Amino acid sequence: MQKAKPRILYVDNHEDTRVVIITWLSVLGYEVRATDCAGEALRMAREERFDLYLLDSRFADSTGKELCERLREFDPQTPIIFYSGETPARLEDAMECDAQGYVIKPQFDALPKVIEQALSAA
Repeated sequence: MQKAKPRILYVDNHEDTRVVIITWLSVLGYEVRATDCAGEALRMAREERFDLYLLDSRFADSTGKELCERLREFDPQTPIIFYSGETPARLEDAMECDAQGYVIKPQFDALPKVIEQALSAA
C-alpha cells in the first residue's frame, strides 16, 4: 500500500514564487495546495486536512502572523513554517504564534529540511 503524500497548504501573494515552490515541493513528493490570501487559506484549512502550513509574512488581506494566530484558533497541532523575505527579527516575532520554524527567501534549498523536521516532530 502506497503511503499518502504529505499535504502542504502554501500561502504566498507572489504568483511566481508560488509556482516555483509548488513545482519544487511536488517533485520532492509533497501534495501542495496554494492561495494568495489569508481569507482563502482559512477557508481551505477548515475544509481540508493538511500536514503543514507554509506561510509568507504579508498578504493583501492580512499578515502571516495574523494568519498563523487564526489557524491556531481551530488547529493547534498542524506545523506552521514561515517562508518569507522578512528580517530574522520580524520572523522571530511572527514565530510567537506557535510556528515551528522559518526560512528566509530566497533560500528555498533549506525548505525541505525545515519541513521534514516539522513533520517529524508533529
